[in-house]
Amino acid sequence: MRVQTILAGVFASAILFTSCVSKKVLKTEKVRYETLQSAYNDLQAQLKACNDQTAEGQARRAQLEAEIAQLQKANAFLKDNNNQTLKQLENLSVISSSQAESIKKSLENIGAKDNYIQSLQSEISRKDSLNMALVMNLKGAIGNLDDKDINIKVDKGVVYIDISDKMLFTSGSYNITPRAKEVLGKVATVLKNQPDIEFMVEGHTDNVPYRGGGNLQDNWDLSVKRATTVVRMLQNDYGLNPAKMAAAGKSEYNPVSDNSTAEGRSANRRTRIVILPQLDQFFKLLETK
Repeated sequence: MRVQTILAGVFASAILFTSCVSKKVLKTEKVRYETLQSAYNDLQAQLKACNDQTAEGQARRAQLEAEIAQLQKANAFLKDNNNQTLKQLENLSVISSSQAESIKKSLENIGAKDNYIQSLQSEISRKDSLNMALVMNLKGAIGNLDDKDINIKVDKGVVYIDISDKMLFTSGSYNITPRAKEVLGKVATVLKNQPDIEFMVEGHTDNVPYRGGGNLQDNWDLSVKRATTVVRMLQNDYGLNPAKMAAAGKSEYNPVSDNSTAEGRSANRRTRIVILPQLDQFFKLLETK
């Protein structure tokens, strides 16, 4: 890994400084500082391109956080040794004052980058805290936490609300039940109190072919119609901003359980509300660096 290569170089350079510091060593160290700076720039570009709204983006985020932790170790090592290193360099007759000043600025820049990393981690922690608060508000509004037909969770920084189809719809159709209106009304109350939140309503089915007839051809049609029915109700009956909503049909292709059993098929027939991550502020933080 690139970061591991940088760490190895940092520790090797420390050994050279403690034994004998020379002009050649200084030149090597300046190259290493430039390499570290380049690594930070690459990391910043990669992190900016990372999209938490997809599974690939979430996995990349975890990898970037691991790289941040490794770079923090390198920064901590350099900060612990920079005073001694700078003193040795200033005492060498082969080092000019301008060269020493340049190296000093490089060391200060490392400290600034360390603060930048901490600010990124702070933003991630803040988003996670907001998500947990949202989950607690949703559970408090719905009330019956033991109801197996409703599941609210946070997974990899994203809030999910899963509602079984038997609670929302009559069998094989996209007609809303009276009980569904009550549940969706409670969810809508929480979401309406946070107008900046964006979310997607997903329809999911089991793998039993749709044979209900009418204007629906298959499970794709059924899942899409169920999603748009929920979105339409949230807009028309509860006043949620349609610009903050999206509807999607996933058909049978994102199961959460085994379709070979009746219980598994029942779990797969669900409507999922996905609270989309708010990444604008996070990426603005990246753009300012």
